[in-house]
Amino acid sequence: MSLTKTTVVDQITVTENGTVLYREATRIMEDGNQISQTYHRSSLTPAQDLTGVPANVVAICNTVWTAEVIAAYQAQVAAQAAGPQA
Repeated sequence: MSLTKTTVVDQITVTENGTVLYREATRIMEDGNQISQTYHRSSLTPAQDLTGVPANVVAICNTVWTAEVIAAYQAQVAAQAAGPQA
């Protein structure tokens, strides 16, 4: 009997404002058969630190997060922080 544990990124989604959502699946295998699977979801906002993020997710972030996307996201956050305009 051989047990192995693998973690893979099985979903990556980019939202309209540039937020990158990704899901990691952790799979426990016994003799080649999957006996368990759990998920962990994470989100990254434009210009966020990517230390420790899986390489394929970093590649997507570096492609999507153009200067324009980062500026628009920061403007959106600033507008939300300012509150409703009267």
